Amino acid sequence: KVYVLKKHLFILKSGLWLGEGKINLSMMDEQLAFFTRWKIPKSNNKGRIDSVQEIQISGLQDVMQNQFAVYDITQKEFNIELENQSLGKVVGKGLISEKVIGWEFRLGHLGFEGFEFYEATSDPNTYLMHAEYATTDDFRTVIHGKIWLTEEN
Repeated sequence: KVYVLKKHLFILKSGLWLGEGKINLSMMDEQLAFFTRWKIPKSNNKGRIDSVQEIQISGLQDVMQNQFAVYDITQKEFNIELENQSLGKVVGKGLISEKVIGWEFRLGHLGFEGFEFYEATSDPNTYLMHAEYATTDDFRTVIHGKIWLTEEN
């Protein structure tokens, strides 16, 4: 059985989300602008949602692509997989509260950990977001921004 909370549309409801914000990379002293696009389809017959996130960082040519799978969704939590070229596939835990939906990855064996959370605003189609990721070789990424729903499926 799959629960989709009406309070949270992001990641749990199909649609096209756009976003923007600032990203700090520990290897650079400056703050860079980024733009993101999430393509979130309807869940499959097992309640799994397979999404694609694209990220364009100002000044960098490559568009990064992350594939997310959200599954085992309950009213308060879910499992999440992240797959991309640099990490391969990693599995984390998601949490759902009244104001926030987010997830974390703690993968000591890979030397990688991080979290993202999306905070609901007074507009149900807009979220403020914050993310931090770090590796054991002191590479750190901090992201602040917002996302908004542009199109529902």
